[in-house]
Amino acid sequence: MIEFEEIAPFKKDFKSLLKKYKTLVDDLETVKKVLELLPEDRPPFSYRIDNLGIESCVIKVKKIACKSLKGKGVNSGLRLVYAYFEKENRIVFVEVYHKNDKENEDRERILEYFK
Repeated sequence: MIEFEEIAPFKKDFKSLLKKYKTLVDDLETVKKVLELLPEDRPPFSYRIDNLGIESCVIKVKKIACKSLKGKGVNSGLRLVYAYFEKENRIVFVEVYHKNDKENEDRERILEYFK
């Protein structure tokens, strides 16, 4: 079983998005169930963020189904960035955001926590 963790900035992001998307807690639980079975990147739903110069596998999920965004399905626009530590069977959530709020993941945050 995979252990899930969240860094403090992720918790802040999540809390902020939760005000807008009331189903986000349930939506994240659904994502966790999928990651339990398939933690690696799976294009086009998710892909590795390369060229970071760190050992852990950092993955960005582009296709998250959010019930608050009716009719959007997995094209909700929500993005999730996490680090997968295969040997430790652990996933650390780094960032969650809506694609309309920002264009790309916060690479500085990723490097700060995993370098």
